[in-house]
Amino acid sequence: MDLVQLIQTVGYVGLFAIIFAESGLFFGFFLPGDSLLLTAGLLASRTDAATGQPILNLFILLPLLAVAAILGDNVGYWFGKKTGPRIFNRENSRLFKRKNLLAARAFYDKHGGKTIVLARFMPFIRTFAPIVAGAVEMEYRRFVFFNFFGGLLWAVGVTLVGFGLGKAASNVAPETVDKYFLILVVAVIFVSALPALIHIWRDNREEILRRLRRQPAPSAVEPAED
Repeated sequence: MDLVQLIQTVGYVGLFAIIFAESGLFFGFFLPGDSLLLTAGLLASRTDAATGQPILNLFILLPLLAVAAILGDNVGYWFGKKTGPRIFNRENSRLFKRKNLLAARAFYDKHGGKTIVLARFMPFIRTFAPIVAGAVEMEYRRFVFFNFFGGLLWAVGVTLVGFGLGKAASNVAPETVDKYFLILVVAVIFVSALPALIHIWRDNREEILRRLRRQPAPSAVEPAED
């Protein structure tokens, strides 16, 4: 089943459930968040041939998806907060190092707000970012602010991109739009993740360059003696 069929089958309730789960439930990391929002926006720009009405109502869709994204992250935060103490008190093992969790806490103390917003645009990471925020006890009021801003920006922004693409291609045959839709999905995901990638590069540029400088240069081949 493709995304168009999936959305038409599950409707508004299913869309809410998928975005909610993908935003903060541990098992939701595999769900198609960006492409689902983009496709929902595209369907909102199309009309049903039988009724002449939009397939999805944009004015229902936008607040519904925003609320799902924001509530999902909140559930993820409280799940992380509940399990956090148990994790911090674990003994070190091959898969778990307490120092890594302490490093994550220090990182969220400094960059938690930006992380919550930027993670929205990074598949997989957006599911676990609020859980980690809760586990390291990021201040809840601060989390709520950035969660609201990030959830609104992601859910409304990506959906509107899909709606705009649908309107721009209104004179193009549907099969032509469908043919290139996967390319559009990949392009939107890449563009939306680009600020986060640039931020990661800037934060780690010195370390990356330092490691590159540490690599020994290839030894020159000495000329053979006559």
